Amino acid sequence: MSVTQDQFTRAMLDPAAAVPPGLANPDGRPAARRFDVYRNNVAVSLTEALEQAFPVIRKLVGDANFRVLAGIYLRKHPPASALMMHYGQDMPGFLETFEPVQTLGYLPDVARLELALRASYHAADSCGVAPETLQALPPDRLMGSALRLAPSLRLLRSDWPVHGIWRFNTVPDAPKPEPRAEDVLILRPDYDPAPVLLPSGGGTFMARLLAHATLAEAHDAALDAAPGFDLAPLLGQLITAGAITGLTEGPTG
Repeated sequence: MSVTQDQFTRAMLDPAAAVPPGLANPDGRPAARRFDVYRNNVAVSLTEALEQAFPVIRKLVGDANFRVLAGIYLRKHPPASALMMHYGQDMPGFLETFEPVQTLGYLPDVARLELALRASYHAADSCGVAPETLQALPPDRLMGSALRLAPSLRLLRSDWPVHGIWRFNTVPDAPKPEPRAEDVLILRPDYDPAPVLLPSGGGTFMARLLAHATLAEAHDAALDAAPGFDLAPLLGQLITAGAITGLTEGPTG
């Protein structure tokens, strides 16, 4: 009796599942013990991959609870790629429906932040535009241009203090998170991703830039969202981090 790939995968990830029929040792006897060892090694490897991908989630729920969570997750979401650096993409959605953590409503966005940091780390390299290039443009041409942004840049907009939670659990002596919504920009200066808490209006500004709006259009949208929005500090952060890779003059649609 042949075993399908789906049957093999389900049995491999579920410790309660029976050994698939037809699997045998070289001597022809059923390979139950060998399969159990292989199944355990796979589960351990996937759990370790999740622990590395979500250290803050692990800290928030505790080691023992995370191992239980990971065991359930890996059975529901087996790897779609042999590259473990991509494993865990479904974790935010899983946490949204995983009953034992429903009182911790911020967990899915913390997972999204951890995934965004990992994606930024593995994103393609790029070269930031020289500050002199931007400074040489007349203000009207600069504001009428769309910015080309580094592939490593990521934006996360959250109803939770996601940056404060991440910082409190990763930075010694960091203050406790304040109960507020937070927008986070991930920059990668010197190839090391870093989450930056955006000011009020900053999330709207970056979302418009990522949608290919001109600098003026993004600025206007930010001012509508937060009348006190100051463009200069955020633009300076983007330049310093090498996050602006070029300009496209005029509206892009």
